[in-house]
Amino acid sequence: MTRQEDEMKVLTWFRKNQGICVLALSLFVPCFHDVAFGQRGNGPRPGSDVPVLTNYRFVDWPREATSEAGFPAGQWNFIQVPAVAVDTHDHVLVLHRGAHPLLEFESGGEFVRSWDVETFSEGKVVFIPPANRVPTHSNYSAVYGPAGCDSCGVHSVRVDPQGNIWVVDAPGQMVYKINQQRKVIMRLGQRGVSGMGPNTFYFPTDVAFASNSDFYVSDGYGNPRVAKFTKEGKFLLQFGTRGTGAGQFRLPHNVVVDAQGRVYVTDRDNERVEVFDSNGKFLNQWKTYGGVSALCLTKDQHIWVGGFLYDLGGKALGRLPFPKGAVGGGHGLTVSDAGDVYVAELSGVVEKFIKTQ
Repeated sequence: MTRQEDEMKVLTWFRKNQGICVLALSLFVPCFHDVAFGQRGNGPRPGSDVPVLTNYRFVDWPREATSEAGFPAGQWNFIQVPAVAVDTHDHVLVLHRGAHPLLEFESGGEFVRSWDVETFSEGKVVFIPPANRVPTHSNYSAVYGPAGCDSCGVHSVRVDPQGNIWVVDAPGQMVYKINQQRKVIMRLGQRGVSGMGPNTFYFPTDVAFASNSDFYVSDGYGNPRVAKFTKEGKFLLQFGTRGTGAGQFRLPHNVVVDAQGRVYVTDRDNERVEVFDSNGKFLNQWKTYGGVSALCLTKDQHIWVGGFLYDLGGKALGRLPFPKGAVGGGHGLTVSDAGDVYVAELSGVVEKFIKTQ
């Protein structure tokens, strides 16, 4: 084989796999985080002894993109997917860290449109090395400017009972409420300004909704709190301090509210779920299988904590059948009305599990 043929062979391989090459670089920090929390490496993975739920079936999702010539053109280039949500029309909203960060798909995987409604920050949340940590802060910080990436700030997407879409921009210090006409109808926080006041956040992470339309924001990478607001966005109260004790947080990462008004928070760095009443009084806690991010409540009042299904008392009932026997749970997770589960992975994919019974 000639040198020119060798060069052409390498170039052809790179063109086919350039997404993988870029992804490998972009995943360095998340991979380091996974190792730090025992989600990768040798030995049994946390939760591997929990039975697999046999009434869920993994399927490839979404449908491949289509070229202008009409043939399938490969998987979507999602970069990193921190969150996913199902709207009131059973459409799936994929939030990813790239151009056109909010994408809408039919449940079967057909692309519908992008929601280009807001400019999200380019700040990137990064893991602080052990030598640089201080006890009063979480293990995370951010890098801005050229070292960041396109729409890196997007962190969570949720749909409230009225069908509005909420998006959290963590390094941007913002929470956005978007109606079904794709108009931003509420902006909470001050863009680029960090703080722990009634209208400032410090790397917020998620949002959850009470039955009376009050809502909660987990404010976790910079602040150790959950803040509560009225449906109009008026600050009501906050709870949480930095620490490992009951009612404290090292990293309040995701939040949901059950039918009784109880508030569930994944305290990721402490590897637990904490439960509070509607005013922030500590009620209960249970350990998770590693440092879990994702949290989602089902219609029948069960709770997904990563890829594990629990009752509201903290008993693990089973886990999703991830491909190749993996034990995971992603960065974000949502459930359709039919019970199908979508898992958002920072590796740049969305995994779908169809509930079969």
